[in-house]
Amino acid sequence: MTGLPNVVDVDDPADPRLDDFRDLNSIDRRPDLPTGKGLVIAEGVLVVQRMLASRFHARALLGTDRRLRELADDLPATTAPYFRASAEVMAEVIGFHLNRGVLAAAPRPRELTLDEVMADARTVAVLEGVNDHENLGSVFRNAAGLGVDAVVFGTGCADPLYRRAVRVSMGHALLVPYAWSAAWPADLNTMRDNGFRVLAMTPNPAARTLAEAMDELSGARVAFLVGAEGPGLSEHTMRSSDERVRIPMSRGTDSLNVATAAALAFYERVRVDSAGTPHERGSSEASGGSDR
Repeated sequence: MTGLPNVVDVDDPADPRLDDFRDLNSIDRRPDLPTGKGLVIAEGVLVVQRMLASRFHARALLGTDRRLRELADDLPATTAPYFRASAEVMAEVIGFHLNRGVLAAAPRPRELTLDEVMADARTVAVLEGVNDHENLGSVFRNAAGLGVDAVVFGTGCADPLYRRAVRVSMGHALLVPYAWSAAWPADLNTMRDNGFRVLAMTPNPAARTLAEAMDELSGARVAFLVGAEGPGLSEHTMRSSDERVRIPMSRGTDSLNVATAAALAFYERVRVDSAGTPHERGSSEASGGSDR
């Protein structure tokens, strides 16, 4: 295979050059622990591709020959070595059989600030107490697919760079900008001062529906505030919002999974923006389509 000078064949699982990928299932030795090496681990071809296209600069890759061939067009973007190994050697190194066949490891870059992620954003997801890595990853995937510009973390949130969160996000946790709030929930006032309308998601039937609130906000800067499964947003945080909004529920169910609820909020932004675009309206009318 030409054009890939950094391919290194490895057949010894004990090779120290593979230490960035060692013991990924270990509770206290895994390389992606912030208290240890603090690496970001990407799994699978698609997630590795997204890492290579992100601000997370890979310092090593480990994978099979098959995955090397699938990544051939992407690897010229990095100087990191690709350690080519058999699936059996990989399994001994990482501690389990990896069906996805390739990993990449990157150091954690400098954390972005709230001001940086707000600067050019129109739509922001703000999370409080979302401590489940799968939910967190799903929020990032939904944010990427539905045009959310940034994610802001309040108190009690899980690490978005934990391996499972990155995997569930399909690598979008590496691409969608995020920042940790330094003063919670006071930073909601900072967002408001920067022109954001802060909408707090709640199951309270007394709140206005999300769709009704969004119909008035076409073109506005909007921050969707969502809380953890079960407890939801704290009362103190909801009091710091501009308005409480709800998703209408039926059949005795009071709320949705946090990632699903966030996705519906993100979709409402897309719906309202599309309804306010003459091109979109014309396309719908010409095809006989209806928003009702």
